Amino acid sequence: MLNRRSLLRTLPISLAATGQMSLVASRNAAASTAKYESIGTYDLAKLKKILTDERQSEGFGKFPVEYPESKNAVRLYRVRYDSVIPEHDNRPTVASGLIAIPDTKADSFPLLSYQHGTTFGRSTCPSQPENSYETRLMIARFAGNGYVVIAPDYFGKGVSTEPDSYSVRDSTRQACLDMLTASKQVLAELKIETGKLFLTGWSQGGWATMAFLNKLESLGIEVAAASTASAFNDLLASIQRWVLGHSDSDAEYIAACYTLHLFAYQNYHDLKGLTAWAIRPGYLEAAGKFYRGEIDYAAFRTATTGNVVDYLTPEFVRAMELSEGRYFDLVRRAEFYRWRRKTPLHSVFGQIDEACPPSIVKLPENYLPLTGGSETRAIDAGPQADHRGAFLYAVNHQKDWFNKILGRSE
Repeated sequence: MLNRRSLLRTLPISLAATGQMSLVASRNAAASTAKYESIGTYDLAKLKKILTDERQSEGFGKFPVEYPESKNAVRLYRVRYDSVIPEHDNRPTVASGLIAIPDTKADSFPLLSYQHGTTFGRSTCPSQPENSYETRLMIARFAGNGYVVIAPDYFGKGVSTEPDSYSVRDSTRQACLDMLTASKQVLAELKIETGKLFLTGWSQGGWATMAFLNKLESLGIEVAAASTASAFNDLLASIQRWVLGHSDSDAEYIAACYTLHLFAYQNYHDLKGLTAWAIRPGYLEAAGKFYRGEIDYAAFRTATTGNVVDYLTPEFVRAMELSEGRYFDLVRRAEFYRWRRKTPLHSVFGQIDEACPPSIVKLPENYLPLTGGSETRAIDAGPQADHRGAFLYAVNHQKDWFNKILGRSE
């Protein structure tokens, strides 16, 4: 076991080695055959309910936004596909995701890959859309209007038996890349063709979208446009803001998010002792149970605290001030905005976002003058937009923008 001093001193794997490893992994996984099953159809009545009544009942009704009715029903498929875990020497694994296909006479559609936000349960994921309102909203707005929508669950969600890979750089990119490959196999079998590829994601999924976009561009795979909502573009800066710049207005679920992150890095990067170093002893047992899915968020919140600074050990908080050592180096490598992008990008932020402040979301636009590259804009969702509000606003903005690129109307 690494002691706390070792955690600070151990060096990370080189970027070059990691990049080569991931590329080999994607080729191996691509050779496997995806399996899929129909999980039903959302008719127009169901899609209308998603856009109206369910938005209220699921807690997304606070932000003022209206959505046009969907134009077509949607066929839903759950996909299982082979992948690998780059952090574990490309160990084989099985992952899952969702494919949503417009139920029309057409056989060719634009393709949208949606990367979902933070969830606190293994089954609250795209391949089980009845457990995920954000997924249902994307189905209604995009698949219900002529886009094929695909959405990876990530490792640790859906059918995956792996531990949660929350915010783990290469495993997240791998799950997304191999879901894209698997989806194209399934769509070909269903005799569905796809045109331009678009990417979008919210919160954790915004970060995953940027990570995925970076990977696709490195492989020469063209993306027509990408758009995020409340994206944690710089993971280390986001964590530092949560802890070192903590505000009373911050979301009380941040401690839960950081718990998933710490345990994921401990598991995927073999950082033994990380969680014991970071989390106060009185909260560590509940934290482990929460990460493993043995207790839900409500029980975790009751057993811990909504103040992330009080949740962490003073020693760990002091270490974060300099952010040196292997753990912090790995998190530092998980930023995705410091490259010259070929793909147009819109980053939507909310002025009162309680989890991801505008300064983090605006990083790609602010960095653009240093590198040049394709169109990069930060989009303001307005003074009433909190974390969910930014997402709800982004869905309409992305739909309009992507349609404009395609030369389509609503």
